Amino acid sequence: MIQLGFKLCSEEHRPNDLVRFAKLAEDAGFGFAMISDHYHPWTDRQGQSPFVWSVLGGIAQVTKRLRLGTAVTCPTMRVHPAIVAQAAATAADMLEGRFLLGVGSGERLNEHIVGKGWPEPEIRHAMLSEAIALIRALWKGDLVNHHGPHFAVERARLYTLPATPPPIYVAGDHPYSARLSGRLGDGLISFMGKKEMVDIFEAQGGRGKPKLTEIPVCWAADEAKAKRTAHARWPIAGMPSQLLAELALPQHFEATAALVTEETIGKLVTCGPDPEKHMAAIRECAQAGYDHVFVHQVGPDQEGFLRFYARAIVPRLGELRAAA
Repeated sequence: MIQLGFKLCSEEHRPNDLVRFAKLAEDAGFGFAMISDHYHPWTDRQGQSPFVWSVLGGIAQVTKRLRLGTAVTCPTMRVHPAIVAQAAATAADMLEGRFLLGVGSGERLNEHIVGKGWPEPEIRHAMLSEAIALIRALWKGDLVNHHGPHFAVERARLYTLPATPPPIYVAGDHPYSARLSGRLGDGLISFMGKKEMVDIFEAQGGRGKPKLTEIPVCWAADEAKAKRTAHARWPIAGMPSQLLAELALPQHFEATAALVTEETIGKLVTCGPDPEKHMAAIRECAQAGYDHVFVHQVGPDQEGFLRFYARAIVPRLGELRAAA
């Protein structure tokens, strides 16, 4: 059966609200949640971007069953991998086996702020590979010395560790990153739901490992209103993925958003109150080979969305199975 997850969108909501939504998602029957890790929102209209590790600590105190992961953390530029290793180990200890570390090569939007420039994709992926190895080494609890091509760690040892190291899932929405995810990850995270990425991931060692993807939706009692909200709050759904990695500021995304029409967003974001449309979007991901689907409700009405899914979608999950 498909595992259903909930997207905690840090770009749209304040930290205490994210904590509250996580608890509501658990109560609504969602099995896991994925939280975005940004420094800036995509657009000024989204308006938020709290520090994810603080929010995870709050969620750990109000949930009992909900599994949690970052979607995704970039452990290479803005935050050194030794610090990500410590933060993730603490989160995993607090969540007692319910945490996964999702990592990726990042976007200029968040990573340029420390003044180290923005490397080419090949370099970013090499940095990510080295960072994953470093994080795993530190999670063993040994004294670590490392002087590599991109990172240095001198006599570092983590003392607060979970009983079992959390899994590391790697974002893969392009062939190169999907191959890296298959080789180095304990699972795949996709934001586009392409079958091609599943095939590459499995061919590179990912067969039998979890495969997660996100779908954007905008539930509202009125479909037209939902489309307006989705267009206003999540225009990036209509932007090429290559662009998402390269623009530096929310203002740049605002300018690009002016080129994205409401009609386009209406085709890319599942909008409105029809449960069959929501089921169809989840079913499409299952048919592409994903076994975990996390749903991003765009806009402020998270409570209405969660009530709708608890009533109309969660009871029907038994209908859905990932493609073998």
